[in-house]
Amino acid sequence: MRPPVRVGVFGLLGSGNLGNDGSLEAVLGYLRAEHPDASVDALCGGPEVVTARYGIPATRLHWYRGEYRTASRAGAIAGKGLGKLVDVVRTAAWVRRHDVVIVPGMGVLEATLPLRPWGFPYSLFLLCASGRLFGTKVALVGVGAGPIGNRLTRGLVRRSARLAAYRSYRDAQSRDALREMGVDTARDGVYPDLAFALPTPRADASSSPPGPVCVGVMDFHGGDDDRARAEEIHRRYLDGTTRFVRALVEDGRPVRLLTGDECDRSVVAAILEAVDSPLVTAAEATSLADLMKETAAADTVVATRYHNLVCALKAGTPTLALSYAAKSDALMDRMGLAAYCHPAREVDADRLLEQFRALEKRSAELRRTLAERNLVAARQLQDQFTALTTALFPTTDHAQARTRQETP
Repeated sequence: MRPPVRVGVFGLLGSGNLGNDGSLEAVLGYLRAEHPDASVDALCGGPEVVTARYGIPATRLHWYRGEYRTASRAGAIAGKGLGKLVDVVRTAAWVRRHDVVIVPGMGVLEATLPLRPWGFPYSLFLLCASGRLFGTKVALVGVGAGPIGNRLTRGLVRRSARLAAYRSYRDAQSRDALREMGVDTARDGVYPDLAFALPTPRADASSSPPGPVCVGVMDFHGGDDDRARAEEIHRRYLDGTTRFVRALVEDGRPVRLLTGDECDRSVVAAILEAVDSPLVTAAEATSLADLMKETAAADTVVATRYHNLVCALKAGTPTLALSYAAKSDALMDRMGLAAYCHPAREVDADRLLEQFRALEKRSAELRRTLAERNLVAARQLQDQFTALTTALFPTTDHAQARTRQETP
């Protein structure tokens, strides 16, 4: 009897980012449907959460538990440095136990948010290098990429991409960005974001017009190249978004605040305090499924985080993007709403309100457009999973060979 194929999933999963976890959920759904005999486990940021929520064994990504906290004391600095060395061995040992490792979605090849080279880029490089060393296929599936200014970060990302056995992207801009870094992307595919493979909730038709507006907020401080003016960017974003929410309340509209990461809660708290109205409430979403239910029940969505946009568009709700990166613009264009983007770095509440009202006037038409585009996305993601099976699971010969090598 052939042994089961050993599949690992890798990334900042279970760490509080709902988009990352949604990508994992989509890949697990694919594996359970198409490869039910596969043995699956994870190397991730929040192993306890991943095991409890998805029922798979999980190992902590970093040996040093304070990896993503700023190190200011000598002990913390030493711990981080030692952790980098220990993680070489830990990552290699974990990769060696697998036939296939999948990095499910996420913006793992971009720096649209502040990013240090010795953080996740280094971890991804260790993964891909270990895969090449031990003959384990590493697949970057439906990932995001973008221009990277920092030379060291760019070098690690480029090398990781070259070492991967399979690559696909969530938009054409991501593939173009890798090509411009010197990676041969001629055989790499572009497909919709993996979250479009998740089940779509039924719309709640119980609310009477005008219905609620979901406003997805973000603890936004700009990107990796904006560190010098991060606080200014954050203040402008928060002030503009707060003014917009206040204007909706003055029109008598119920507003539901959404988050996509644990760190966004501080923005929700600031808006609730500033507006101070019973019409403004905060959702307690713990998954993309929860976010989709919220957006499906709304008349309209205005959102910043990329996967807040994905959830709203997947639910078929007319959406306006507070865009902080090219990936948001590309997603809105793919779904037929390119005209409804507003810069997150320069939120103009008056202009945003004008765009919002224009969007609502076309609500019925845009809902039809989104229904059509979602059908296309579903077909394209089926093509993605078919391509992934062809690339990673054509035979179990590799698994049998590995078993023979490890048998004394």
